[in-house]
Amino acid sequence: MSQDTIARTTHTVISSDGTTIAYEKTGTGPAVVIVDGALCYREFGPARALAEALAPNYTAYFYDRRGRGESGDTQPYAVQREIDDLVAVIAAAGGDAYVFGQSSGAGVALEAAASGVRMRKLAVYEAPYVGLPDDVDHVAKLKSYLAEGKRGAAVGHFMVKMVGAPAFVPLMMRLMPKIWKQLRGVAHTLPNDAIVMDGFTVPAARFGTIAVPTLVMGGSKGAANMKAAVQGVTDAVPGSQQRILEGQTHQVSEEALLPELSEFFR
Repeated sequence: MSQDTIARTTHTVISSDGTTIAYEKTGTGPAVVIVDGALCYREFGPARALAEALAPNYTAYFYDRRGRGESGDTQPYAVQREIDDLVAVIAAAGGDAYVFGQSSGAGVALEAAASGVRMRKLAVYEAPYVGLPDDVDHVAKLKSYLAEGKRGAAVGHFMVKMVGAPAFVPLMMRLMPKIWKQLRGVAHTLPNDAIVMDGFTVPAARFGTIAVPTLVMGGSKGAANMKAAVQGVTDAVPGSQQRILEGQTHQVSEEALLPELSEFFR
C-alpha cells in the first residue's frame, strides 16, 4: 500500500459524549497529534502538509475538529468536549503522543494540557490571545450572523474584527469561489473558537498549572499584539521554551515548523 493511500484513509474514534471524530494518520515513528485552528479541517488548511512533512520520522495524526469535515457536532458546544476529542485522538494514537496546536488549535491544546491531559510534549504556534475590546460580545455577534444565515458575514467578522486581518481580506476571499465556499461551510464553528479563546486574553493562572514540557512559537513578522500573545503564553506556562521563526507570519509554513518541532520532540 502506497504512502499516499495510507495518508488518505479516514479513521474514526468516538469521543466521550458519543461524537464521531474523523482522523487520518501518516508516517512512521512516535505519534504527533496536530490540532487545527479556526476554519481549518483535514481538506482545508495546513495540517495535511505538516503531517506529510513529519511523516519520515513521526506518525502524524490530524483530525477534523467537531463540526467540521466528517466529524460530528453534538450540541451544546463546550471546551471540555473539544478537550475530550483530543483525548480520544491521542488514545487512538496509542495514548502516548506529542501534540502540536496552531492558532486557536493551540488554545485547545493548551487548555487540554492545563486540564491534565497526558502528552509527551506540547508545541504551539501563535495562540491568538491578542486581546479584544470588552464592549462587543463577539460570540453573540457570530451567533447572530449565523442565525440570520449570513455565514459570509460571520467569516468576515471573525477575520477582521477578531483576528485583526485587513478589511480587504474577506473581500479577496470572495473572489476565490472554492476557498470562500469552504470557509462559509465551517462558519458555524467560529463561535466555538471564540469560546475556546475565552476573551482572547491569556488565562495565566490556568496555564500556570501546565506541567507538560512546552514549546511556544511565533513568527518574526507577526503583528505586535500577536507577538505579545506569544510572550504572554511563554510567561504563563512554567518552564516553557520560546522560538521566533524568522520571516514567518500567522500563516506559518511547514518548512519553518519542521526543524523546530523535530528538535523539540527529539
